[in-house]
Amino acid sequence: MSYQKHYNSSIENPEAFWGEQANNIKWYKKPTIILSKDENGFDRWFEDGKLNICYLAVDKHVDAGYGEQTAIVYDSPVTQQRVLYSYNEVKRQVSRLAGGLRDLGVKKGDTVIIYMPMIPHAAFSMLACARIGAIHSVVFGGFAPHELAIRIDDCKPKVIITATSGMEVDRLIAYKPLVDEAVQKATHKVEKVIVYQRNLGAINPKTERYVSYKKLVKASEPVDCVEMDSNDPLYILYTSGTTGKPKGILRDTGGYATALKYSMKYIYGVEEGDTFWAASDVGWVVGHSYIVYAPLMNRNTTIIFEGKPVKTPDASTFWRIISENNVKVMFTAPTAIRAIKKEDPDGELLKMYDLSCLKYQFLAGERCDAATLHWLEDQLKIPVIDHWWQTESGWPMVSNMMGLEALPVKPGSATKPVGGYNLQILNNEGKQVGANEEGLVAIKLPLPPGNMLNIWGNTERFIEGYLKRFDGYYFSGDGGYVDEDGYVFITGRVDDVINVAGHRLSTAEMEEIVSSNKSVAECAVFGIEDSLKGQVPLALVVLKSGDYVSGFELEYNIVNEVRKVIGPVA
Repeated sequence: MSYQKHYNSSIENPEAFWGEQANNIKWYKKPTIILSKDENGFDRWFEDGKLNICYLAVDKHVDAGYGEQTAIVYDSPVTQQRVLYSYNEVKRQVSRLAGGLRDLGVKKGDTVIIYMPMIPHAAFSMLACARIGAIHSVVFGGFAPHELAIRIDDCKPKVIITATSGMEVDRLIAYKPLVDEAVQKATHKVEKVIVYQRNLGAINPKTERYVSYKKLVKASEPVDCVEMDSNDPLYILYTSGTTGKPKGILRDTGGYATALKYSMKYIYGVEEGDTFWAASDVGWVVGHSYIVYAPLMNRNTTIIFEGKPVKTPDASTFWRIISENNVKVMFTAPTAIRAIKKEDPDGELLKMYDLSCLKYQFLAGERCDAATLHWLEDQLKIPVIDHWWQTESGWPMVSNMMGLEALPVKPGSATKPVGGYNLQILNNEGKQVGANEEGLVAIKLPLPPGNMLNIWGNTERFIEGYLKRFDGYYFSGDGGYVDEDGYVFITGRVDDVINVAGHRLSTAEMEEIVSSNKSVAECAVFGIEDSLKGQVPLALVVLKSGDYVSGFELEYNIVNEVRKVIGPVA
């Protein structure tokens, strides 16, 4: 089926489309109500369906005879470790940890904060919560105690799961003191803190509140998956808000599982049994969706990488992991590629490895400049696909759907809306604008399955932030335009547009121009206050390794190019 036919069917009859997609996952009770409204009038998917996402990610494959397949590869250049975990071993670890959580009094609907480094036990903790119906909230490991305390007070966890320490490139970060401080700062009193002891020098002092992760798992009996309603919350994931207080994005279970399974087939083009690597962190939405839940649900081997694209030990690390693990599809952020490009501009380290296994390279998390996209295409000689989505959506909104039909790439565009997303560009009055006219990116309701249910404990903020601005639409908070061929170009957050003497200028557009300079590895453009023009753009740049261009020459070339492309106002 062509992209256009597939997409049209998802928009013209979303109930039939998603009802069919729901058949691709295993339900305890298949839904008969595909789309409905809740008490707030919000759209809900698969209301009467019952399932468990931990069962879909682990037990289902063991039951089907794939228990010996590698589920997780833990690759940690910072600790010199590489460990493989089969689906059988993941089930053993997860079911016992789930039993331990239950022994500590954690039950369905309780919240659990997970504050862990990039180790397999972070994924085990997420899956253990899902197994017993507890709502997990993963907080990026190493976040400051103040930030962790805010999240403790907002989601009120019964238990926190952490580790003694995490590793950066060349330093140990002791997590336990950070958790201690956060627990003291928080008003909500946490009952227990489960600590995974790592043999990296940091010690877990014994106090009444603290429980050894290893002892808990060893002493516990395994427990089975509990039956969950489709709209029962799976997790809370905090993201930055305009007010300064983070927003707890609330995710459902059945819609999310359906959307993730759909995305692996149609967007990423991944077959069951393949190796899929998202080089991110479990603390972010990419880690939730594409390190843990989607690849495991799709019976892929997933990689948990504790390292950096450079300096662990060098810019060859990504290529080593792809080659060693036969990675078919990889997903990372443009920043990682720019870091590699800066250290190895001619791709000499890449040539050391056989990368013939790699079919597609996906990029997301920030806008990808054309220079980075072209460099990676030239090096890998495979499709490099920029795609766009949000913490709120949980899975891609705009992409080249490689499992369906590979459309021509347009640098700067994330390609076209994926199935289920009726994306429109609106002006401030909520009217659709024409082709190539910049406006606000909105999605006509209903949103497809897998998108946020609500903001944890703050329905009013959910309505104000996402639904109120344009009646009948979800407002993304991003600006962009659609060209004459239907390709979507995201120009950045609407507050990334600066006003220079009455002229609206896109910082993303200026970053594109600055990054195309042959000496520039990375750049950022933002507005600074100016007494005459209100704002003027300021560019900060990082030079490529070994480039010794003078500051005067660099400034002259960049300013001239920006003025040439955008006009003298810039």
